[in-house]
Amino acid sequence: MRRNFWLAMVTASMIAVSIAIFGVFLLLSVNVGQVMQNIAGNVEIAVFLEDRADTNSVLSAIKGLSGVAEYTFVSREQGLLDFGQTLGEKDLFLVLAGENNPLPNMFRVRTLDATLVPAMADALRKVRGVEAVDYGEDLVAQLLNMTRWLNSMFLAISLFLGLGAMLLIVTIIRLSVMARQEEIGVMKYLGASNWYIRLPFILEGATMGLLGSLIATLSLGAVYFRLTSNLQNGVLPFLFRPVTEVAALWPIFAFLLLLGFFLGIIGSLLSVRKYLREVRRTA
Repeated sequence: MRRNFWLAMVTASMIAVSIAIFGVFLLLSVNVGQVMQNIAGNVEIAVFLEDRADTNSVLSAIKGLSGVAEYTFVSREQGLLDFGQTLGEKDLFLVLAGENNPLPNMFRVRTLDATLVPAMADALRKVRGVEAVDYGEDLVAQLLNMTRWLNSMFLAISLFLGLGAMLLIVTIIRLSVMARQEEIGVMKYLGASNWYIRLPFILEGATMGLLGSLIATLSLGAVYFRLTSNLQNGVLPFLFRPVTEVAALWPIFAFLLLLGFFLGIIGSLLSVRKYLREVRRTA
C-alpha cells in the first residue's frame, strides 16, 4: 500500500463515497419510518356507547382485549366541551348541555400497532353496550398500504445500492490487482499457492474497506448531527422530529463500518480469483 499509496487512497475514497451514499439512504429510511410510526401511533378507535350501556362492563371488555396500548373514557359532557374547543370556542355548545346533549359516552382506544386496529374495531363492535365503532377505516387502510409500499421500496433500493457498492469496490480493487500483475504472474510460475497470493490482497482490501467506511461513517455522523441540531432549533420540530437517539443510530453506523470492511475482503477475493483464473488459462 505504501508503494501504491495514491491508488490505495483512491480506492479508499471510492469506498467511502459508496458507503456514504448507502448511509444517507439508511438514515433517510429510519426517519421516514419514524414519521410513519408516529402517524400510526396517533390512530384512535372511537367506541360510542348506547345510552343505557354499563360503562364498567364495556371497560372490562376493553381491558380484556390483547393489543390495547391505552384507553380514555370521554363523557357526554366532556365530549361536548371538546367539540366546541375544536371549533375555537369552548362554550359554544353549552346550550346543549344536560338532557339536550346529542353526544353519547365514548371510549378512545389506541392499539400497540396500527395493524391491530381493524381486528380490534371488529372485536369492540361485538361488545355488549357498544352502539358504533369508528376509526377512519379508509385512512388506516391507506396508511398500512403506504407503510408496506415504503418498506418494500426501501428494501429494493437497499439491495440495489449494496450491489452497486459491491461492483464498484470489486472494479477498483481489480485495478490494484492489475497493477501488480507481473509480480503475481512471477509468484504463480514459481509455484506459490493461490492463498499465498490472495492473502496480501485480502488484507489490503480489508484495510482499504475499513479506512473508507471509517471516513464515510465519521463524515456522515458529523453532517447528520449538525443538520439535526440545526433542524431542532427551528420551527420544523413541530412538524417533523428527526431521529437523534443513540440507541437507534449506533446500529446504522456500526453496520456501515463493518460493511466497508467485509466488502473490501469480498471484493479482493473476487478480483484476485478472477485474475488467477486468467493466469491459469494463460499458463
